[in-house]
Amino acid sequence: MVGPQDVKTPFGKAAAGQRSRTGTSVCDVTVMKRKAVHKKHRSRPTFQPRNNIVDCRTRHGWKEGDEPLTQWKGTVLDQVPVNFSLYLIKYNGFDCVYGLELHRNEKVSSLEVLPNKVASFRLSNTHLTEIMIGKAVEHIFETEEGSKNEWRGMILAQAPVMKTWFYVTYEKDPVLYMYQLLDDYKDGDLHILPDSNDSPPAEREPAEIVDILIRKQVEYAKDNGSKRTGMVIHQVEAKPSVYFIKFDDNFHIYIYDLVKTS
Repeated sequence: MVGPQDVKTPFGKAAAGQRSRTGTSVCDVTVMKRKAVHKKHRSRPTFQPRNNIVDCRTRHGWKEGDEPLTQWKGTVLDQVPVNFSLYLIKYNGFDCVYGLELHRNEKVSSLEVLPNKVASFRLSNTHLTEIMIGKAVEHIFETEEGSKNEWRGMILAQAPVMKTWFYVTYEKDPVLYMYQLLDDYKDGDLHILPDSNDSPPAEREPAEIVDILIRKQVEYAKDNGSKRTGMVIHQVEAKPSVYFIKFDDNFHIYIYDLVKTS
């Protein structure tokens, strides 16, 4: 299996230049003031039903500046409840999950819903699935030269729609990936790490924080002094201190432990 850094960026040069692959060691994520959050929240509609493109295969064009028009096919996994115009998409041939406002983004053209829906598959080992979710793992990838790379990360959840896939993120690159991890586990390419006993369970699973950070704006400070803003869009059920963040200037879904970084 090729390492995740090699196959994760669609949409050409623009997306490739908007991300860091160094992890979170040189970055700081802070929750912005409540006043700004309320202003952002009021700009959204109070209610909008889920769109019927969820659970569908789609195709659309993408035009980035002077770059030639390209075509992209993928599966719409979910519509984000805190921003109904935002969809989570798994594109064919890429391992990342992407967040796009498909009906609003000016770079998206000729959006089509393809007639063949996603096939439904039953997991072969539900017991192993329950054990894996929320666990720290070591995931082994093979480079193009044939050498092995170990990527330490965390399994976040079973993916929606594509039920044999799992959401996972990595210390080296804290964005949202999808892999068929049961196959990797059986092949010996995925190792579940033992739970840390360095802190009591109450600290490892802070149930009291519930979802108070959902919809809040965050500010991301990079090592070069520049900043970007985004929104907390989802809380990981298996690890309540861990959240999905969608930044305004990026297509990727970032994963942060906001209790530790805020």
